[in-house]
Amino acid sequence: MSDFVAFLAGLLALVPGLGPAVEPSWAGYVEANYVYVAPAGGGIISEIAGGEGQVVEAGAVLLQLEDAQQRALLRAAEARVEVARANVANLATGSRDDEVAVIRASLDKAEADLALAQLQSARSDKLLAEGLIPEAKADQDRATLASAEAQVAQLSAQLRVAELPARDPQRVAAEASLLAAEADADKARADLADRTLTAPVAGRIERVYFDAGEMVPTGTAVLALQPEGALKVKFYLPEAERSAMMIGQEVRIGCDGCGEAVTATVSFLASDPQFTPPVIYSREERTRLSFLVEATLSAGESLPPGQPVTVAK
Repeated sequence: MSDFVAFLAGLLALVPGLGPAVEPSWAGYVEANYVYVAPAGGGIISEIAGGEGQVVEAGAVLLQLEDAQQRALLRAAEARVEVARANVANLATGSRDDEVAVIRASLDKAEADLALAQLQSARSDKLLAEGLIPEAKADQDRATLASAEAQVAQLSAQLRVAELPARDPQRVAAEASLLAAEADADKARADLADRTLTAPVAGRIERVYFDAGEMVPTGTAVLALQPEGALKVKFYLPEAERSAMMIGQEVRIGCDGCGEAVTATVSFLASDPQFTPPVIYSREERTRLSFLVEATLSAGESLPPGQPVTVAK
């Protein structure tokens, strides 16, 4: 009797529609979303810090470009900042202390000359009144006095101007020059920082496209990083099975030689068919439609990119 039951079960399995239901599955492949690291400016690679297969943390140095030119430009920009800053300070405080001291000393001498000229002019006027000197001598002393007074007035005015700060338009222009110099220095620092490429995210270095000593153009990827959670499985659903699949649904991923199946979560369902017949969607033609589905591997799961897989619910 048991032999007959086994024979009957085998026969039912051979007859379509009479055996146990076959679990649906779909063929697909593993794909990775890479993060490509590229320099903002081209240059010669002086050092590559990471190799293929190495796991790096976010912010880790990956490679260094030659930066002698950028360092020189930064030193020049910082020197221009110091010049502009000194100019602003000078205009804000007036002339230098040494210049003011020279004008003040000249004024002191002029005031002493004025005092002497006043005494000499007063003596000449007294002697002229007594008839002891000619009038020409008195006129000469009066002219000397007037010249001394003018000299004192001139130096007094110069001292007041030297002690005053610069006029507003001059200060505004100097401050604007300082801001421009600081902006140039900031750009020079950024350009220098761009010569060192760091990992934007944590992950494993998948590919290194250049070697040390090679010239890399601007914007050309030097390394490809595979961050955590970058692996996904792409497969295609027939039109008849699309409605049974939902975003967030868990699926099982198996492959030849991979051991136990891993899990993934459906993260994308295409709304447009990948293969469209050239005629309107009739009942017969709908069977030719296929929709792309993407499922992200669960945390801790890993499969090699490009690996063919079988997807099942």
